[in-house]
Amino acid sequence: MRSAESKKSGKPDAVRRAIRGVRASEKIDARDSGERAFLVGLDLRVRSRNSAKRSLTANAQASRDAATSVSPGTKAPPIPEFSAQESLDELRTLATSAGAVVVGEVLQKRDRPDPATLIGGGKLEEIEGAAASADADLILFDHDLSPSQQRNIERILHRRVIDRTQLILDIFARHAKTREGQLQVELAQLEYMLPRLAGRGVEMSQLGGGIGTRGPGETQLETDRRKIYRRIRHVKEQIENVRRIRAQQRQRRESVPVATVALVGYTNAGKSTLFNALTKAEVLASSQMFATLDPTIRGVELPSRRRVLLSDTVGFIRNLPHTLVSAFRATLEEVQKAALVLHVSDAGSPLTAEQDAQVELVLKELEAEKKPRLHVMNKIDLLEPKQREALLDDERTVHVSAVRGVGIATLLERIDQLLEEDPVSRVRLSIPQKEGKVLAMLAAQSRIYSREYRDGVVEMEAEAPESVVRRVREFVVKS
Repeated sequence: MRSAESKKSGKPDAVRRAIRGVRASEKIDARDSGERAFLVGLDLRVRSRNSAKRSLTANAQASRDAATSVSPGTKAPPIPEFSAQESLDELRTLATSAGAVVVGEVLQKRDRPDPATLIGGGKLEEIEGAAASADADLILFDHDLSPSQQRNIERILHRRVIDRTQLILDIFARHAKTREGQLQVELAQLEYMLPRLAGRGVEMSQLGGGIGTRGPGETQLETDRRKIYRRIRHVKEQIENVRRIRAQQRQRRESVPVATVALVGYTNAGKSTLFNALTKAEVLASSQMFATLDPTIRGVELPSRRRVLLSDTVGFIRNLPHTLVSAFRATLEEVQKAALVLHVSDAGSPLTAEQDAQVELVLKELEAEKKPRLHVMNKIDLLEPKQREALLDDERTVHVSAVRGVGIATLLERIDQLLEEDPVSRVRLSIPQKEGKVLAMLAAQSRIYSREYRDGVVEMEAEAPESVVRRVREFVVKS
């Protein structure tokens, strides 16, 4: 019989317990902002072809292998990689964004991960003492843990253990405001949680050993798993409805010659600040990671008087969990359908090359790596004066400071040049003065270079989008 709480929420008891496990007991709750976290990183020493030792995080090694998988006989280009210490620094920022207080950290060096505990039993005993001394509430691993590894580590440390993916999922859950964003995060959480149901304790099973317990039946684990699968199907159906509505909206936009420009980039590169600077909007711009989850689209007028739609998207990160990429595919379709992609980078970060490489990996997964692109180097106001003076824009790169408004005019000009939709052309026009609506439209939607009044006719030279030229074709003076 379903409980009163279950009836009220509309979810099966098992699903409600499981979701509560992820969102309350197994993650950093937004309300529990004082939780004390101890960070654990893993530095894998791998040998390159010339036998020189190099240090990589375990996750970076996996990304490196996937990214360099090319056809036989083809030499893969080098991919910038995060060092183990840089990765641990990023984990510290993620933990802070989740509301935790970092009270200690350790970086373990190994030749290969330990299959049972990732970092080895001896090191775990050392961490247990350090975490106890620091009065840590939970242990954050800068690595994805298998369900068995997580259980083994928790048994040794006697504290909650959270891996990198679970931490990112928690941050996403905190920042999702719209129904669409919440559905996408819930789907990712449920898919992450499914393989971790096993081994949560004997209380999960309705069948036991001994007299009176044998016979047909379904274990509580199987019941919970079946109900969670049902919930996953329901969430996917709702997200599919969102995707269908978004596709319909996109079709309506595409019926009018208005191009879409998508902002992409590493998390905290300043995309939302740049979005506000270009559109005069007031979307949330925060130094916290993943402050923007819900897509925002606003209109922008280019110097040619063409209007485009600018889309702000979720930030990317190293080893962005695949479940999140899949769940947010409805949102990220704006990138796939965009006429131009603005790749925003933090010009002041020492890890710009590594972050850009991770953005390329996500764009490749979205099959958007061949889209026309403009690289926007943001935050130049944080550079030293001599560094700023040495910056040079080119056809594919523009340097800006979104917070100071520096370079915004140049960026709009460059977007105008790169967009092929509704191309701009220069025409001579002869329009009777009585055609006031036509003259007003041209004044609002074109660049007028010259204007002369003769015998009740206005002769002008203007630069206008093709959609405007078609509307005034009868007044075009053929040369």
